[in-house]
Amino acid sequence: MSERGLQELALLLLTALANAPRHGYAIAQEVKAISGGRVVPRTGALYGALDRLLAEGLIEVEREEIVNGRARRVFALAPAGRERLEAEAERLAATAREVRRRLGTEGAAAPA
Repeated sequence: MSERGLQELALLLLTALANAPRHGYAIAQEVKAISGGRVVPRTGALYGALDRLLAEGLIEVEREEIVNGRARRVFALAPAGRERLEAEAERLAATAREVRRRLGTEGAAAPA
């Protein structure tokens, strides 16, 4: 059996880190942008998910810094996270192709 699909928040977090390392607030803003405002992670959910992704080796702490007297971690996508994100993108694309095939719209252009 293949690996289980990522939960939506985990997928969005990995996607937010795909092109650049970011700190928590910037990740939350990126998730909001990626999802078109549909997903706005609360602080507890955000850091809980980041901790799980760290434990799984999918992301890593690139650096820790002090900003305005507060500690801030900057997260980056780990090589394993990049591989997992690519596999998830392919899995989702295959599912979307099957949906379009069953709807009889497989040749239709994707909506903008």
